[in-house]
Formats: sequence, C-alpha cells, structure tokens
Amino acid sequence: MKKKNMEHKAEQNKASEPQTEEVKEETQQPGEQAPGQTDGQATEQTPEHPASDDTQELKDKLAAANDSYLRLAAEFDNYRRRSARERLDLVTMANEKLIQEMLPIIDDFERALAALRDSEDSASAKEGTELIYNKIIAFLKKNGVSEIEALGQEFDTDYHEAVAQFPVEDAQQKNKVVEVAQKGYKMGDKVIRYAKVVIGI
Repeated sequence: MKKKNMEHKAEQNKASEPQTEEVKEETQQPGEQAPGQTDGQATEQTPEHPASDDTQELKDKLAAANDSYLRLAAEFDNYRRRSARERLDLVTMANEKLIQEMLPIIDDFERALAALRDSEDSASAKEGTELIYNKIIAFLKKNGVSEIEALGQEFDTDYHEAVAQFPVEDAQQKNKVVEVAQKGYKMGDKVIRYAKVVIGI
C-alpha cells in the first residue's frame, strides 16, 4: 500500500514539473528582453532638450541687456548735450545783458568824441578818450558783438527800426536808410539792439 502511494506521488510530481517550467518561461525578469522584441523596441524614446535652446535664451538675454545699455548711453549723451547747451545759454544771456547795459555808455563816448573833435581842448584829452573808446569796442568785438550796418542800406525790419521818414529827391534813396539816430548791435546772429533809423520816401 505504501509503495502504491509513493508511486502515485511521484507521478503527481512529474505532472507538475512542466507547468513550473512554463511559469518560469512566462515570467520575465526586469531589464530582460522579451521574446521577439528587438533592441530598438525595448529602449523607450525619451524626449530630448537640445542645448541650442539654452544658447538661444542666453543670446536673447544678451541682446536685451545690450539694447538697454545703448538706450541708457543715448539718454545720457542727450542729457550731457542738453546740459552743456543750457549752461552756454545762461552764459550767453548773462553776457548779452551786460553788453546791453554797456551800449548807452558807448553812445555817450561817441557823443563825447564828436564834441571833442569840434572843440579846442588839448589833444591829450582827445587821445585819452579815443583810447578808452577803442578798448571798449575791442572788448565788444572779442565777445562777438558787432555794429549793424544801416546808413545807405535797404530798410530791413530784421535789423532796423524806423523812427522817422524823410522825403528824398533821388529815387535810389527811397526805402533806404538816410540817417542813423542810434546805432544797432548784434551778438553773433542775434540782434541785441535794433538800429533806429530815418528812411527815405
């Protein structure tokens, strides 16, 4: 009886062995290639991030920084020029005001010189007065001040101010300055005092 039982168990063990081998064949260890699967199929495709994306981003940042720098440099250059121009305008305005206040003194000098030429005073007085007058005129020229030409010129409202009209027989003298009542001056291209004139009609 025992012998039959042992034979029966041996048969059962043999019957179960093929099933165990089939299970082993069907079970695949992690990392192992499945039957019929190629190397390309086994490897999963991972998304790639090319290095060119980072390079382009850096280029964009560099371009933005460079553009900002150029804008700031241009703004600073404009500010520097504007400040220099404003300082120059202030100096010019101050000089202009000073010279405008000196013009009546020059008028007095010219009247004094005219009176001395017609008088019998000493020659030294005349020479001294002319010397001072010439120094003042030289100072004005040094600062860009010049006399406006008027006598015999065509009447020009940009430089002349008509204070009177005088009838003239010569047709060529019509609308021209026949007398200067007060000299005019300009500083550079700017008129600082118009010449007061008499024009022929």
